[in-house]
Amino acid sequence: MPSFDEVLKEAGEFGRFQKRVFFLLSQTGITFSSLFASVVFLGRAPESFWCRIPGAVELSERCGWTLAEERNFTVLPLLGGNGSLSGACDRPDVTWDTSASCASPLAAYGNHSWGSLPLAPCRGSWVYEQPHASIVSEYDLVCGNAWMLDLSQAILNLGFLAGAFILGYAADRYGRIPIYLLSCLGVGISGIIVAFSPNFTVFLIFRFLQGMFGKGTWMTCYVIVTEIVGSDQRIVGIVIQIFFTLGILILPGIAYLIPTWQGIQLAISLPNFLFLLYYWVVPESPRWLLTRKKGEKALKIMRNIAKHNGKFLSPHYSEITISNEEVSNPSFLDLVRTPQMRRNTLILMYAWFTSALIYQGLVMRLGIIGGNLYLDFFISGAVELPAAFLIIVTIDRLGRRLPFATSNIVASVACLITAFLPEDIPWLKTTLATLGRLSITIAFEVVYLVNSELYPTTLRNFGVSLCSSLCDLGGIIAPFLLFRLAAIWLELPLIIFSILAAVCGLLVLLLPETKGISLPETVEDVEQL
Repeated sequence: MPSFDEVLKEAGEFGRFQKRVFFLLSQTGITFSSLFASVVFLGRAPESFWCRIPGAVELSERCGWTLAEERNFTVLPLLGGNGSLSGACDRPDVTWDTSASCASPLAAYGNHSWGSLPLAPCRGSWVYEQPHASIVSEYDLVCGNAWMLDLSQAILNLGFLAGAFILGYAADRYGRIPIYLLSCLGVGISGIIVAFSPNFTVFLIFRFLQGMFGKGTWMTCYVIVTEIVGSDQRIVGIVIQIFFTLGILILPGIAYLIPTWQGIQLAISLPNFLFLLYYWVVPESPRWLLTRKKGEKALKIMRNIAKHNGKFLSPHYSEITISNEEVSNPSFLDLVRTPQMRRNTLILMYAWFTSALIYQGLVMRLGIIGGNLYLDFFISGAVELPAAFLIIVTIDRLGRRLPFATSNIVASVACLITAFLPEDIPWLKTTLATLGRLSITIAFEVVYLVNSELYPTTLRNFGVSLCSSLCDLGGIIAPFLLFRLAAIWLELPLIIFSILAAVCGLLVLLLPETKGISLPETVEDVEQL
């Protein structure tokens, strides 16, 4: 009986069938990256808002004022008399006389000294020029509530974390395709509910669920793509990252064309329903079927692959050899029970955490400089495109470890030099920070590939999902680490990033090289790498 890799080589390791499946599943990267970075546009700070003073609504309705006129008559005169007021978070502790003159409402108060008025915090009385432009204006996430915007992104990352554990486990137990389709349905439904959430609590609950299902779509499609190609073609695991970057490039265009946050939310959520059509065109992973002792189904799929690739499997193949390893439901202990698996798991978990923390930290740091939000976001995404091409050029020549380690070391050096450059050469600081972003993007993309190559088929989806959950932990910590440390010294976060990347660059050299090696089928295969 032939092995799976022998049958795959005869059926075609990357023929027409695999190319079609690869292209279809890669679209998931566009929707996932849009969800991943959507908070930048969903949570845009309102251009103008102010606190409405009690009585102003009634007076405005009686006088027939527009919002601009209401502000000019009831807010700006009071601000002019009190230089310490901004009119956004605090207001004069007064109540407008609803019978005051529409032409000169201040006349009713005589010669009152507005500068001596006591102040009161604004509580739920904010007025926005564009009330539905972002979730900030929709749910009053301003002033004392501004921290809730950070909470919304943390909740999304918690959803990613939950999805890595729950759906990663489910995909190894129940199959790749069922969990992928379930996740696509979940992302679409929860995304619609997020768009029409009546309050911020409902928004957070379904934002969490969308993150959980979103992680399920991305990790499962990645594993399927790497499992249906030959060992020499697993570079597709890097190419699929280009579609993630493509989503980053498309997102600012969507946000520019759609003026409301609900419209943006629907635009990034509804396409997930189209992926349900893959039920009829994307088969279950034959590698996974073999681990579940379903050799006949796996062979049937392999014959279909061969047919689409213009190949022909020998009719003497009655079944494919499968490992004698007992099929069991995966657990964390399986990832650390043996020496090589334990070493790989711990190093990969640290690599995921470091890559995500530095990646998101550098993205947010570039955003601090201000400028055109749409253009700056597009340019920062375009910086990632060379990463995939650099990996494609080097990874099959130099292997996995050297580019993995080098990218981390370059990121470390770039961050360290940037931290100590003087402020009077901003172009050089920005260039080096961009080099750090490019390097950590390379590391981020390589860890996907290496992670999937270092786990056996029985544990691959669970192992990738569990290790990548540290990526979500890094995403939760990144904003707090960046802004808290930057408050002490603006460049302090860069020094922390430099240390983390340097340690990661050294640790990944301890991983086994997987260039040109068949995907391991059992834990024993991993121990022999």
